[in-house]
Amino acid sequence: MATVSRALSGRGNVSERSRQRVLDAAAELGFVPSYNAASLASGRTRNIGIMLPTVQRWFFSSVLEGASGALLEAGYDLTLYTTGEGPGQRHSVLNDFLLRQRLDGVVAVSLELSPDEVEQLLRVKRPVVGLGGPIQGIATLHIDDVETARRATQHLINLGHRDIAHLSGSPEFERDFALPVNRRVGFETAMHDAGIAVRPEWLVRTDFTVAGSHAVAKRLLAAPSGRPTAVFAASDEMAIGVITAAQELGLRVPYDLSVIGIDGHELGEVFGLTTFDQAPRRQGADAVHMLLRQLDGDAAPLGDIVEPEFIVRRSTATPPQPR
Repeated sequence: MATVSRALSGRGNVSERSRQRVLDAAAELGFVPSYNAASLASGRTRNIGIMLPTVQRWFFSSVLEGASGALLEAGYDLTLYTTGEGPGQRHSVLNDFLLRQRLDGVVAVSLELSPDEVEQLLRVKRPVVGLGGPIQGIATLHIDDVETARRATQHLINLGHRDIAHLSGSPEFERDFALPVNRRVGFETAMHDAGIAVRPEWLVRTDFTVAGSHAVAKRLLAAPSGRPTAVFAASDEMAIGVITAAQELGLRVPYDLSVIGIDGHELGEVFGLTTFDQAPRRQGADAVHMLLRQLDGDAAPLGDIVEPEFIVRRSTATPPQPR
């Protein structure tokens, strides 16, 4: 009976031949495992909570897609909690829904939890994995935003660019992990190390959307004081907005303007965008696997740095020669 249970649950030490025989017999009998009964015996709900700010942004929806696929494969349900734009909804999630203890674990995506919030989550005695930045006392997955931004800027410098602008996020995106600040620090570090002055008017803030960056990029590239020869955008969607703005103004990418981003957006290939691909779907799946390993009693690394893949496409080249 124990062998049957392990084979049906997909967990435990069962040979592949025995597992297949049990599954074939269950399919022939039309047997469906009762997870309610299993949870009473094991103390598990086979339900994982995913906390993220919103599903309307490409990065978050991609992480969610990867996480949900991994949970489905492992036979777990998913409960989604969006913390929204205001503190009230986040407070409700942390202080009400998660404390009902109907979850086996929690994946917190792009949420910089305070020490009190971490203690509150751990108090329910469920494992927690963070994604998007380091969280004290919790296993996390994240890229090094400062170093990745520095490398992106250095790529432009290595091509010979000195007139480089940076599109960064607006203050509303700095609540959790200060992503815009970190990527701006990486940009400024590379410029400083190369002895290149940063022009304040070329540090432009907008939201992380194609439309928002398109609007500010048109103003940047049409400014009477002169335009940059290259733009490092803090996300691929922002970089795509720069490319579309340049095309609307009659500028050729990369012959008149080089553009680089960070993320690995699917549209990057369509626009020939040079980028650092941080594979958000894989991060979502990896976060789930880390959580499931903790449920099995395995220790997880407290800070696991994801190495993004540098993809060079046609959007970056040497700067135009002066006429």
